[in-house]
Amino acid sequence: MRDLFSNIGAELALAPAVQSAAVQGPAIDTNGFDSVAFTLNTGAIAGAGDFGVKVQESDTTTGGDFTDADAGVVKSNAPATLEASSSYKLGYTGHKRYVRLALTKAGGTSIAAGATAILGNAAERPVA
Repeated sequence: MRDLFSNIGAELALAPAVQSAAVQGPAIDTNGFDSVAFTLNTGAIAGAGDFGVKVQESDTTTGGDFTDADAGVVKSNAPATLEASSSYKLGYTGHKRYVRLALTKAGGTSIAAGATAILGNAAERPVA
């Protein structure tokens, strides 16, 4: 069996918390990697929370420079409205250096959510 641990990077993409508003995760630097995917885990939803998720991209780490990634560079199994106690994956195939997740809110009270960015195809291995 191959060693996946030494060949990927992992970064916090959305701190696990009960979210009651839209929130953006931190900028993920893809430098030194040729691919990135996110895993998003949800928990309880309160007050019929209607939350979604999207991938954003930028050439800088400045928050205002991030824009929604085109649908053509995002692969996702996440529905428009996230479900309670579920796990989703989102892949980014674009060419911007920085990416992040953005949790959107269309209504309701809150959702428990957290996410990890998994960086793959490292230029140098093993990955620390």
